[in-house]
Amino acid sequence: MKKLIAASWSLLFLAFSAPLAFAEQSTAADAAVGAANTSWIMTATALVLFMTLPGLALFYGGLVHKKNVLSVLMHCFAMTCVLSVVWLIAGYSLALEGDGAYIGDLSALFGRGLTAEDSGGTAIPGILTFAFQMTFFIITPALVVGTFVERVKFSAVILFAVLWGLFCYAPICHMVWAEDGWLYGFELGEQKGVIDLAGGIVVHITAGVAALVFCIMVGPRKEAAPPHNLAMTVTGTCMLWVGWFGFNGGSALEANGAGAMSIVVTHISAATAALTWMLIDLATTRKPTVLGICTGAIAGLAAITPASGVAGPLGALLIGAVSGVICWYFSIKVKNALGYDDSLDVVGVHGVGGLVGTLLAAVVAIGALQGTKGGDYNWQSQLGIQAIGSLFTIVFTAVVTVVILLIIKHTVGLRVEESDEILGLDQATHGETAYND
Repeated sequence: MKKLIAASWSLLFLAFSAPLAFAEQSTAADAAVGAANTSWIMTATALVLFMTLPGLALFYGGLVHKKNVLSVLMHCFAMTCVLSVVWLIAGYSLALEGDGAYIGDLSALFGRGLTAEDSGGTAIPGILTFAFQMTFFIITPALVVGTFVERVKFSAVILFAVLWGLFCYAPICHMVWAEDGWLYGFELGEQKGVIDLAGGIVVHITAGVAALVFCIMVGPRKEAAPPHNLAMTVTGTCMLWVGWFGFNGGSALEANGAGAMSIVVTHISAATAALTWMLIDLATTRKPTVLGICTGAIAGLAAITPASGVAGPLGALLIGAVSGVICWYFSIKVKNALGYDDSLDVVGVHGVGGLVGTLLAAVVAIGALQGTKGGDYNWQSQLGIQAIGSLFTIVFTAVVTVVILLIIKHTVGLRVEESDEILGLDQATHGETAYND
């Protein structure tokens, strides 16, 4: 009888203690996942900042005349500093807070409500989301620098970055990435929400459209010189390529297999587009140019960005090949035919590449192309959503950019004096030179 009573008490103890033990194990597992997520997004944040400083700065710096290289580096550096402060003051709040369909609210001005405390479970701290998204806010206006190099006032560059970041980037970011955003929840047929993991619409289409408007309104350069230091450009390209792993691989805010797939498809698309551009160079000029292979790589990186959360390796191969051909055509043929001076091909690479990738994201998501969508996924309906989101973004960005540039033109002015342009912005604006010879 005593043994029976003892056994009963033992079974009763196990019945009550087992759920508690399981709960403790689940909590520990969630904490481990949360720590892994936090560690990865901290790394990804550093990688995306690395894309602007020094990656983009060196990529653009090598492509201009040597008398303007410091001005380009200064644009990227100063934008990083200014936009970081603007993101803290109001950018983050307008882009990602609130429940509006088109823009956020002012509830998180100066980072109000953000703490470094662990969010619990598998989530990352709110302050880390703030930091990661800040690097996107920085690089998007910085991409536009490539279209107006060598001829725009420094004061105009900084004012443009602030106004455009708040009144163009922030609303589009909210509409696409905030849970209550219009494009985030837009429905068409059987599908809901635009596909844009890391910024095909938010970053590349907006930057490309702004670049086109900017280079038309500011006019062409007085003297277009060949790249002064392609070695610098290659170095910047490599930094951008590596940094893009954080750009795309970190955008799901998780350290998991999906993030790993994002990195793989990012690499495959870049490599394929670079090879495609190189082969076109061989076919048209009989020479595989360094500038061509670098530009092709950036085109492939821009194009895979929106689809990096739904594409598999085969889809990345497709996006890389298609973007390599189309971006080459727009950067070489269309630009020359229309005569706009998009100095460093921001329109042809980022704008067109982002649009190509945004549209193809609907296609490469299907299971037959190793995509992540299955079951009742309807790629035709999704393509409609992608097209509507892209068209809206193009029109919105164009209108806002025109208004901002008109304000700048009639206040601080857009273009430097002709004498300063001939002298070079390094000396005329900054009183310095990059080289002694």
